Amino acid sequence: MRLAVPDTEAMEAFGRDLARELAAGDLLVLTGPLGAGKTTLTRGIGDGLGVRGPVQSPTFVLARTHPSLVGGAPLVHVDAYRLGSAAELDDLDLDFARSVVVVEWGAGLLDGVSESWLEIVIERRVGGDSGVDGADASGEASDLADADLADADLDADEPRALTVTGHGPRWAGTRFAATP
Repeated sequence: MRLAVPDTEAMEAFGRDLARELAAGDLLVLTGPLGAGKTTLTRGIGDGLGVRGPVQSPTFVLARTHPSLVGGAPLVHVDAYRLGSAAELDDLDLDFARSVVVVEWGAGLLDGVSESWLEIVIERRVGGDSGVDGADASGEASDLADADLADADLDADEPRALTVTGHGPRWAGTRFAATP
């Protein structure tokens, strides 16, 4: 499933809507460049699940658990950017079975953790780029040498494109099911 998300508010709204379909044991893997909206999406999921917040990036603590305020599953929010292997992720001793687990930067680190997962790839424009894939008009990767420009680009409320793909039996028959 591919969808356009015009701004931060819509990203959070998609997260809230998605949360209605999530349950304990669900694993979500978020992929996208810095500033793509991974934490913004997770904030919406947390809001939709009714968890204690605020949902913030767990970059320096690696993982945060947000207990449910409404009797549902807790949200475990992981930032795997600084992890080098699946073994390091395993060392965090996360409760995958009884939580909704959202892992930012987790592609390739979750093999064998679950037979089902929801993969969400977020693409965003950067500055004057022509598309949402991080490439400039020539198709070359953008080089942001100026720190102020880079910060402004990361804070920009620009459209994003989401590709949501469900893998495994949990997502078979849903709107997110991977197509062969």
